[in-house]
Amino acid sequence: MGTKRVLVVGLGNMGMSHAMAYDRIEGFEVVGLCTRNIDEAPLPASLQSAQRFSRYEDALAALKPDVVSINTWSDTHADYAIRAMEAGAHVFVEKPLADTVADAERVVETAIRTKRKLVIGYILRHHPSWMKFIEIAKTLGPPHVFRMNLNQQSSGPAWEAHKRLLQSLSPIVDCGVHYVDVMCQITRARPVQVHAVGARLTDDMPAGMYNYGHLHVKFEDGSVGWYEAGWGPMMSETAYFVKDVIGPKGSVSIVMAETAGGIRSDDINAHTKTNRILLHHAGLNPDGTFARRDEPIDTADEPDHDALCEREQRFLLRAIDEDLDLTDHMKDAVRSLRIVLAADESVRSGQVVSL
Repeated sequence: MGTKRVLVVGLGNMGMSHAMAYDRIEGFEVVGLCTRNIDEAPLPASLQSAQRFSRYEDALAALKPDVVSINTWSDTHADYAIRAMEAGAHVFVEKPLADTVADAERVVETAIRTKRKLVIGYILRHHPSWMKFIEIAKTLGPPHVFRMNLNQQSSGPAWEAHKRLLQSLSPIVDCGVHYVDVMCQITRARPVQVHAVGARLTDDMPAGMYNYGHLHVKFEDGSVGWYEAGWGPMMSETAYFVKDVIGPKGSVSIVMAETAGGIRSDDINAHTKTNRILLHHAGLNPDGTFARRDEPIDTADEPDHDALCEREQRFLLRAIDEDLDLTDHMKDAVRSLRIVLAADESVRSGQVVSL
């Protein structure tokens, strides 16, 4: 199928993980690296031969890559992705796909028109334990009840990274797209209503931004869900990771190891780890007791963050080589973004938003 020449744009945590993934995969070659302070970026030995650029426009014009991997701040995602596809490149773009639904739809339209592959960085879609969790949850409803959060107590470099994100995104938008996407994969019903609240727990961010948020979403089939996310040194480590789905037939939960065991809420690997899935059956015996015991499903042997990034990029390679139909993948990315942006609108307006 030929080796795909890759330009990686943005070299933060995600960008570097993806760059290293391309480097490990036969079928990709990292030919360019682009970030604003490229001369200061520490690069592993395996990436030293790649050309370096501080301006995206220069890199795109000089390299004419087969693939552009976009791992920059979200306000550049739509523009960079569209320019890459117009230039003939396939695109991997980190979530969220764009800052507005209209821009996300423009990106998808461009992918369809140019016949380029567009893969959005929904890392949980490539996680075997989360795939199992979703598969089980589908059997329990409808309707479904979704209970999810990811609060992160951050300090030092982690809080600095969160403050950079807070320049443009609230936690319920940045993290929320992952877990709202999980809800949408399970119910497949149309989201109809969103309500959310937010709190500004520090002035160490732009005016009008908030670092804690909580959204409620209602679906056409009667399913309902909430998602909660907060960042910062003031956040509690207690119950930072809740992942529950309930239906008429029972419930399925992701059970994390205790935080006393050394897991921190700002540890990026902990955000995808499951440790164990617990399946509860609602069926009762004639005497009212439970007919079946809860089933623990061990997931200890699961990929770490870098291995998941590699799975995402192997999916991109397969999408290109096998001409996979990514229509649903792209529609789902727009759907989850629509919900979290409606939640952001609800926080700011104080109103319930109908979709």
